[in-house]
Amino acid sequence: MSSALIGTVVAVQANYYRVQLDDTILPLTILLCTRRARLKKIGQQVMVGDRVIVEEPDWEGGRGAVAEVLPRQSQLERPAVANANQILLVFSVAEPELDTHQLSLFLVKAESTGISPCVCLNKSDLISTQQLVEIRDNLLDWGYEPIFVSVKEQTGLEQLSEKLAGQITIVCGPSGVGKSSIINYLIPGVKQRIGEVSGKLNRGRHTTRHVELFELPLGGLLADTPGFNQPDLTCSEEELADFFPEARKRLTEARCQFTDCLHRDEPNCAVRGDWERYPDYLEFLEEVIDRQQALQHQGDAESTLKIKSKLKGSQEYEPKLDTKKYRRISRRSQNQKLQGFSESQGWEDNEEDLD
Repeated sequence: MSSALIGTVVAVQANYYRVQLDDTILPLTILLCTRRARLKKIGQQVMVGDRVIVEEPDWEGGRGAVAEVLPRQSQLERPAVANANQILLVFSVAEPELDTHQLSLFLVKAESTGISPCVCLNKSDLISTQQLVEIRDNLLDWGYEPIFVSVKEQTGLEQLSEKLAGQITIVCGPSGVGKSSIINYLIPGVKQRIGEVSGKLNRGRHTTRHVELFELPLGGLLADTPGFNQPDLTCSEEELADFFPEARKRLTEARCQFTDCLHRDEPNCAVRGDWERYPDYLEFLEEVIDRQQALQHQGDAESTLKIKSKLKGSQEYEPKLDTKKYRRISRRSQNQKLQGFSESQGWEDNEEDLD
């Protein structure tokens, strides 16, 4: 039996990595691993979802060592997950009511990662069939086909399970929409702590504390993402329109007059028009521009500051002094200046003598 094994990192806790091995006929299918010093030396990070090579397995102790990280197909920084190929956005249609603006923000953030988003709408038993049809038609216009589920009535969950089969899926969404209940159904035997729903805020308290991958009965892995309930827009203003399927469709049918068009008030714009999420686009655009300007201002401020070490290893910024105004001129420079002045004066005197 070879000592090198291939597996997937399903959890990262401190400096240890739980690796689920591909080969199911081995004595153990999960090993608790450390990272080789060589990987640490070259700065190789090991993330949840990484495909890794494990060496020197200790079957009795259930230990091993991550010796190599295989090339990643995708990578997210927040949450830190590698090789995910699907993002499951979980929202509810009632209690709390569906916030289409917030859903739009989550969708744009998901699109910006390059990973395919899937919309799951929970608590579908709390609204009428006509309301479900209207929501579905709206999202189809956006470019997404939602999956309606009800954990309480046990409807739509089989369709959702089939959608996740064979994929590495990241679950995210606002609090109080039933993410934990859905995960409990999808992964039998895994007990997720369900946060209480605050009557005052009508939100759930997020209880998951670290990213972890769970194996699905139909194949594939599911990642719950702690704290990922307020996504931020880190793209550039030029990229933003690409994350709206409606805008992408318009750009395939026509072109804007200007190549750097922001689709705001430019003439002959192919994107600007009467489509439902266009106001969301304009609002997100302002947020992105404000963020870029703030970062630029911060960079300009840091260029005028210097870091000074304080007591107990602490550091703080202090203004840099203007070298021309405050720097003391050396004696050597002063002497050279005086010498140069004398020589030039002598040359002028010589010229007067020649005349």
